[in-house]
Amino acid sequence: MTARKRAPSETTAAAAAATQPQSQETTTAASATTTDPPIAPPKSGTILKLSLLLIVPYAYLILFHYRVDGDLKRSILINAALSLAGFFVTRTLIPVASRYVLRRGLFGYDINKKGTPQGSVKVPESLGIAVGVVFLVLAIIFQYFNFTSDSNWLVEYNAALASICFMILLGFVDDVLDVPWRVKLILPSFAALPLLMAYAGHTTIIIPKPLIPYVGLEVLDLGWIYKLYMGLLAVFCTNSINIHAGLNGLEVGQTVVIASAILIHNAMQIGASTDSEYKQAHAFSIYLVQPLLATSLALLSYNWYPSSVFVGDTYTYFAGMTMAVVGILGHFSETLLIFFIPQVLNFLLSLPQLSGYVKCPRHRLPRFDLQTGLLTGTNDGTVVNLFLRKFGRMSEKSLCIVLLIFQAIGCCFCFVLRWFLAGWYK
Repeated sequence: MTARKRAPSETTAAAAAATQPQSQETTTAASATTTDPPIAPPKSGTILKLSLLLIVPYAYLILFHYRVDGDLKRSILINAALSLAGFFVTRTLIPVASRYVLRRGLFGYDINKKGTPQGSVKVPESLGIAVGVVFLVLAIIFQYFNFTSDSNWLVEYNAALASICFMILLGFVDDVLDVPWRVKLILPSFAALPLLMAYAGHTTIIIPKPLIPYVGLEVLDLGWIYKLYMGLLAVFCTNSINIHAGLNGLEVGQTVVIASAILIHNAMQIGASTDSEYKQAHAFSIYLVQPLLATSLALLSYNWYPSSVFVGDTYTYFAGMTMAVVGILGHFSETLLIFFIPQVLNFLLSLPQLSGYVKCPRHRLPRFDLQTGLLTGTNDGTVVNLFLRKFGRMSEKSLCIVLLIFQAIGCCFCFVLRWFLAGWYK
């Protein structure tokens, strides 16, 4: 969900134009292409600073702090090089894709700037499709460098890509057809099917040490219940990114912060472990998260305030499913859920409205004050409105920065919690 509003008049006009002669359609499309201004250039300076802040700690851990096996480090660096190339390809592709979606009437108006000149600008939607396509191409090309035909991880890797691809498709369908909320909630369960069917890993959980005397077991096999949990995790991660939204840069920004935390976590686990299978599981996660982070940073360069493109449900579904997949196959779903603390809070606040117990408006966004340019919180159950009610009115950019800092604090809390519980909890 983004802070947008589609113009019904545009849809009606497009339907009427379809009944006109072909020559008139060509003229209309050509005039639309010439009258729509190009999108604003990427905010490269902001993205460079953010990239250094988030990527340097991870790079230090992988390259210098831990002694990583040579072959494993080589695979990670090849994947990083492909991801860097993907960043530049995505940044080049987004303006091209923007022209096509504008031509097809896939645009919206920024509700949080209503009444200002920026609020009347057509903003191209569903640009998450460009990110998703580049990500899939990178992930497929990487197989040539890392996996052999008899690799134990190849089946699950391709199943993961199938689930992500399925989710991109469903997200784009949602952007085009505007699927109702209750249908959106179950879409990820269909996209997760390839992963669940191909999953051949363990279905056991380690009982926390304080509970072993009461349970009588150190390891508990959950069987099909574990796979049900995997499906529910995919549904939560995908929808939680989608509903914690509504500000320029928030959807992509939270993904970038969480992805960076996942990379740091994987690097720490690889460096601290001597189990080759355990290391490979976390390397598997890195192989998918590095391209996600690189392509997302390219999208953020256009989506940061003031946004010149909207990411659409295509991106939020894609990002959520990718992080769910790496959490499941990397066997750190508990850690992933702690990284998602702001999203868990937002889901709990949203539950009364999403369940229909409390009336749910079409856009659960704060109110924009045209005189001051500030946002005021409403009574809708979202973290965005909660922060405005607790900390007072803010500009859209300031609010987004505060929420991303809150996201980063949640990730840091996870690392501190793991450090305190190490050796005692499990």
